[in-house]
Amino acid sequence: MESQIERCGGLDVHRDTVASCVRVPGPNGKRQQEVRTFGTTAAELLTLRDWLEAHGVTHVAMESTGVYWKPVFYVLEEAFTCLLVNAAHMKQVPGRKTDVQDCIWIAQLLEHGLLRGSFVPPAPIRELRDLTSPVLFRPYPISRAALLSVASRLRH
Repeated sequence: MESQIERCGGLDVHRDTVASCVRVPGPNGKRQQEVRTFGTTAAELLTLRDWLEAHGVTHVAMESTGVYWKPVFYVLEEAFTCLLVNAAHMKQVPGRKTDVQDCIWIAQLLEHGLLRGSFVPPAPIRELRDLTSPVLFRPYPISRAALLSVASRLRH
Protein backbone atom coordinates (compact mmCIF):
# COMPACT_ATOMS: atom_id res chain seq x y z
CA MET A 1 0.00 0.00 0.00
CA GLU A 2 1.26 3.48 -0.89
CA SER A 3 2.06 6.08 1.76
CA GLN A 4 -0.32 9.04 1.91
CA ILE A 5 1.54 10.97 4.61
CA GLU A 6 5.32 11.11 4.31
CA ARG A 7 6.24 12.09 7.89
CA CYS A 8 3.81 10.99 10.59
CA GLY A 9 3.62 10.00 14.22
CA GLY A 10 1.42 7.62 16.19
CA LEU A 11 0.80 8.14 19.90
CA ASP A 12 -0.76 5.87 22.48
CA VAL A 13 -1.69 8.08 25.43
CA HIS A 14 -2.11 6.90 29.01
CA ARG A 15 -2.24 8.60 32.39
CA ASP A 16 1.52 8.47 33.07
CA THR A 17 3.08 7.76 29.66
CA VAL A 18 2.82 8.51 25.97
CA ALA A 19 4.25 5.84 23.65
CA SER A 20 5.28 7.48 20.37
CA CYS A 21 6.29 6.13 16.98
CA VAL A 22 7.63 8.31 14.15
CA ARG A 23 7.59 7.01 10.57
CA VAL A 24 9.70 8.91 8.05
CA PRO A 25 11.42 8.19 4.72
CA GLY A 26 14.66 6.31 5.21
CA PRO A 27 17.62 5.49 3.03
CA ASN A 28 16.98 3.65 -0.26
CA GLY A 29 13.31 4.69 -0.25
CA LYS A 30 12.40 2.40 2.64
CA ARG A 31 10.38 3.60 5.62
CA GLN A 32 12.21 4.18 8.87
CA GLN A 33 10.57 4.24 12.27
CA GLU A 34 11.68 5.25 15.73
CA VAL A 35 9.81 4.52 18.95
CA ARG A 36 10.16 6.39 22.23
CA THR A 37 8.15 6.70 25.46
CA PHE A 38 7.57 10.03 27.19
CA GLY A 39 6.02 11.06 30.47
CA THR A 40 2.94 13.26 30.75
CA THR A 41 4.34 16.21 32.68
CA ALA A 42 4.40 19.57 30.90
CA ALA A 43 8.18 19.34 30.41
CA GLU A 44 7.93 15.83 28.96
CA LEU A 45 5.12 16.83 26.57
CA LEU A 46 7.22 19.73 25.31
CA THR A 47 10.10 17.29 24.82
CA LEU A 48 7.72 15.07 22.83
CA ARG A 49 6.74 18.02 20.65
CA ASP A 50 10.39 18.93 20.06
CA TRP A 51 11.22 15.31 19.21
CA LEU A 52 8.40 15.15 16.66
CA GLU A 53 9.45 18.49 15.14
CA ALA A 54 13.08 17.30 14.91
CA HIS A 55 11.88 14.41 12.75
CA GLY A 56 9.90 16.76 10.51
CA VAL A 57 6.56 15.19 11.40
CA THR A 58 3.52 16.90 9.86
CA HIS A 59 0.64 14.70 11.08
CA VAL A 60 0.07 13.01 14.45
CA ALA A 61 -2.64 10.52 15.41
CA MET A 62 -3.34 9.56 18.98
CA GLU A 63 -5.41 6.92 20.66
CA SER A 64 -6.70 7.38 24.14
CA THR A 65 -9.54 6.72 26.47
CA GLY A 66 -10.92 9.10 29.06
CA VAL A 67 -9.45 12.58 29.27
CA TYR A 68 -5.74 11.71 29.17
CA TRP A 69 -5.46 12.79 25.51
CA LYS A 70 -6.36 16.43 26.24
CA PRO A 71 -3.01 17.84 27.45
CA VAL A 72 -1.14 15.95 24.73
CA PHE A 73 -3.51 17.19 22.03
CA TYR A 74 -3.39 20.77 23.32
CA VAL A 75 0.43 20.85 23.31
CA LEU A 76 0.69 19.37 19.81
CA GLU A 77 -2.24 20.95 17.95
CA GLU A 78 -0.45 24.19 17.06
CA ALA A 79 2.60 22.43 15.60
CA PHE A 80 0.97 19.48 13.79
CA THR A 81 -2.20 18.27 12.15
CA CYS A 82 -3.63 16.16 15.00
CA LEU A 83 -6.15 13.34 14.82
CA LEU A 84 -7.84 11.90 17.88
CA VAL A 85 -8.71 8.30 17.01
CA ASN A 86 -11.53 6.36 18.62
CA ALA A 87 -9.88 3.71 20.80
CA ALA A 88 -12.79 1.31 20.33
CA HIS A 89 -12.13 1.18 16.58
CA MET A 90 -8.41 0.63 17.09
CA LYS A 91 -8.87 -2.21 19.59
CA GLN A 92 -10.75 -4.30 17.03
CA VAL A 93 -7.52 -4.97 15.15
CA PRO A 94 -6.06 -8.27 16.41
CA GLY A 95 -2.47 -9.05 17.31
CA ARG A 96 -1.44 -5.95 19.24
CA LYS A 97 -0.67 -6.56 22.89
CA THR A 98 1.58 -3.69 24.06
CA ASP A 99 1.50 0.10 23.98
CA VAL A 100 4.61 0.20 21.81
CA GLN A 101 2.88 -1.99 19.24
CA ASP A 102 -0.22 0.23 19.46
CA CYS A 103 1.71 3.40 18.63
CA ILE A 104 3.44 1.68 15.69
CA TRP A 105 0.10 0.44 14.37
CA ILE A 106 -1.45 3.91 14.71
CA ALA A 107 1.50 5.45 12.82
CA GLN A 108 1.21 2.86 10.03
CA LEU A 109 -2.54 3.40 9.65
CA LEU A 110 -2.06 7.19 9.62
CA GLU A 111 0.72 6.89 7.06
CA HIS A 112 -1.63 5.09 4.68
CA GLY A 113 -4.57 7.43 5.29
CA LEU A 114 -6.71 4.82 7.01
CA LEU A 115 -7.67 6.81 10.11
CA ARG A 116 -10.59 9.14 10.64
CA GLY A 117 -10.29 11.59 13.48
CA SER A 118 -12.94 12.35 16.05
CA PHE A 119 -14.31 15.88 16.29
CA VAL A 120 -12.36 18.11 18.68
CA PRO A 121 -13.85 21.60 19.02
CA PRO A 122 -11.64 24.65 18.41
CA ALA A 123 -9.80 26.10 21.42
CA PRO A 124 -12.25 28.98 22.17
CA ILE A 125 -15.19 26.54 22.24
CA ARG A 126 -13.26 24.19 24.55
CA GLU A 127 -12.50 27.09 26.90
CA LEU A 128 -16.15 28.11 26.98
CA ARG A 129 -17.20 24.52 27.68
CA ASP A 130 -14.69 24.28 30.51
CA LEU A 131 -15.96 27.49 32.04
CA THR A 132 -19.66 26.66 31.76
CA SER A 133 -19.66 22.93 32.47
CA PRO A 134 -21.27 21.92 35.77
CA VAL A 135 -18.15 20.55 37.39
CA LEU A 136 -18.83 19.54 40.97
CA PHE A 137 -15.25 19.78 42.16
CA ARG A 138 -14.33 23.19 40.76
CA PRO A 139 -12.33 24.84 43.57
CA TYR A 140 -12.93 28.37 42.31
CA PRO A 141 -15.89 30.43 41.11
CA ILE A 142 -16.07 31.48 37.47
CA SER A 143 -16.11 35.22 37.00
CA ARG A 144 -18.31 37.02 34.53
CA ALA A 145 -15.15 38.61 33.11
CA ALA A 146 -13.72 35.18 32.24
CA LEU A 147 -16.90 34.21 30.40
CA LEU A 148 -16.98 37.53 28.51
CA SER A 149 -13.33 37.14 27.55
CA VAL A 150 -13.96 33.74 25.96
CA ALA A 151 -17.18 34.96 24.32
CA SER A 152 -15.39 37.91 22.73
CA ARG A 153 -12.81 35.56 21.18
CA LEU A 154 -15.62 33.47 19.70
CA ARG A 155 -16.96 36.49 17.80
CA HIS A 156 -13.69 37.02 15.93
